[in-house]
Amino acid sequence: MERRKLMEITEALCSREVAALCFLCHDVLNRKHLEGVRDAKDLFTKLEEKELLKNTEFLAQLLCTIRRIDLLSLLGTNRRAMEETDSNPLLSNYRVMLYSIYDETTKENLEKMKFLLNDKIGRRQLDECNTALDVFVELEKAALLSQSDLQELHSTLKEVDLQLASTVQQYITRGAPQPVRRPPASQIMNFQHVNNNLHLLSISETQAAPGGQFSLDAGTNTHPTGRSLSNQTDYYPMNHIPRGLCVIISNEEFLGNQLRNRGGTREDEKALESLFSRFGFSVIVHSNLTAEEIKKKLGTIASRNFSEEDALVVCVLSHGEHGCVFGTDEEKVSLRELTKPFTSGFAPTLAGKPKLFFIQACQGGGYQTGALPHSSNPSEGNEDRRSRLEADAGPINVETVPSDADFLLGMATVPECKSFRNKYTGSIYIQELCRQLQRAAESSREEDILCALTRVNREVSKGVFLNHKQMPEPKYTLTKTLILKFVDGDQVQRS
Repeated sequence: MERRKLMEITEALCSREVAALCFLCHDVLNRKHLEGVRDAKDLFTKLEEKELLKNTEFLAQLLCTIRRIDLLSLLGTNRRAMEETDSNPLLSNYRVMLYSIYDETTKENLEKMKFLLNDKIGRRQLDECNTALDVFVELEKAALLSQSDLQELHSTLKEVDLQLASTVQQYITRGAPQPVRRPPASQIMNFQHVNNNLHLLSISETQAAPGGQFSLDAGTNTHPTGRSLSNQTDYYPMNHIPRGLCVIISNEEFLGNQLRNRGGTREDEKALESLFSRFGFSVIVHSNLTAEEIKKKLGTIASRNFSEEDALVVCVLSHGEHGCVFGTDEEKVSLRELTKPFTSGFAPTLAGKPKLFFIQACQGGGYQTGALPHSSNPSEGNEDRRSRLEADAGPINVETVPSDADFLLGMATVPECKSFRNKYTGSIYIQELCRQLQRAAESSREEDILCALTRVNREVSKGVFLNHKQMPEPKYTLTKTLILKFVDGDQVQRS
């Protein structure tokens, strides 16, 4: 690889980022070699000695993991080739998982972690630990942490932060390396049929929501605080533990030659699983289902007794065309076929209860265009832009939402248009959806789900995909206000 480019990257990385890169390289460079690394130049030299910089893929993976997407342009590689490569032969999910915990660990949580491990590692070593990554290294040295032994870390994090502990639990049970994450600058299109004339597009970085801990709703058997008895009939009751069922259908690998594999769908899957678990839902994940399997799974779920549950959530992550999604066998399942099993005629115990469907899939081969507002008045300009986007979408297909009440269908894009996805961090729509639902749950005000979806529309529509845009589209027949708040994880486990 070109030395000049490596030098530019070296000068752009701070000491904290170099330390993170060294940690991620522990599985390909031994600890003794890494202890002598003073800056990125030293690290790159070590990687060259191991012939790990013969091509740019490994370095690109490292930079993506620490979210220095801005440096990818310095690699002198073809962005499309890097983004479309599904292999990840060197950078382990184990290291990425630990890095994601470090990235979400507050100073307060770090001090708690060090205190709890004081008798396991030793005060002198812990005093020298300035970050969670340093703590992880000391745990590995003490043979208390490895890819096959995460029990000590998991039990410690359960005392520190349940959300961090859930990241480890997800990895243990399903090899899930990351929780809800903030998307970096580069996003790629949720491609459908293979087309050599298509080009990857990028968007500007979406501002991340403020960090911090999840706020727990201790009053799990009552309506959100502050609501008077006189207007409780205007709200969907959310009283049961668990609240209901959240089904995630995540299609990544396709069997034919017409549809590309969907790198990044696991990040959406993990973000949704983490979020709806915090909302008190029992989460079931089904991966790589054919069209027939999708219909059978949903039919089986619809036959359940939902009497002791408040709501249903179904998330489908796949390729799609107008009015449908694809199974892994490249056969179509219409949106109507997704929702119909849960209408009151087929699932009477769901009658009067909210049924939420979130669809991450393209809905056609077209591109969403943008237009400058004609009015100098900002509010009028925004209204004009919204009306144009709605007009560009064409008429709404009424069959995509059943005539029965209490459905919400959140689409990643308007009809006839493509949606966009990052191979490493997931789709624009699902990541923004999780971020805005979390924001609503943490708000001191009672923000309902439609307020959150409006913000999703606004934030996603801000993105510029070279000359293209993406416009999500919620459709609903809800008859009451739906408010989702986080619940105590221990209560969900005890239920």
